[in-house]
Amino acid sequence: MKSSGTALRLSIFVGETDRWHHKPLYSEIVHRAHAAGLAGATVLRGLEGYGAANHIHTTRILSLSDDLPVVIVIVDAEDRIRAFLPQLDELVAEGMVVLDPVEVIRYVGRGAAEG
Repeated sequence: MKSSGTALRLSIFVGETDRWHHKPLYSEIVHRAHAAGLAGATVLRGLEGYGAANHIHTTRILSLSDDLPVVIVIVDAEDRIRAFLPQLDELVAEGMVVLDPVEVIRYVGRGAAEG
């Protein structure tokens, strides 16, 4: 079964070594999103990138970086995403937060749709 609808995509760009109380910042964001009941969150580790400091971070052997770019992606209803934003104000000191309207197409197996 296929279902669809509109939603908001929240993308949070931070560094892999960014911390919140001695634990990875991306992990704290995911745990708070889970506690807030958001639909789901995915952490993606970048192979190469740069940000405000204009320093390129890469996984290439000759210039290994210990601070690769990380993006946390969360998609949910607009009101739920907007209600979560104040938590990011507390957590993200350096980084970028992007909101995009998206159309969600979800494929649900027959067993999941019946239950």
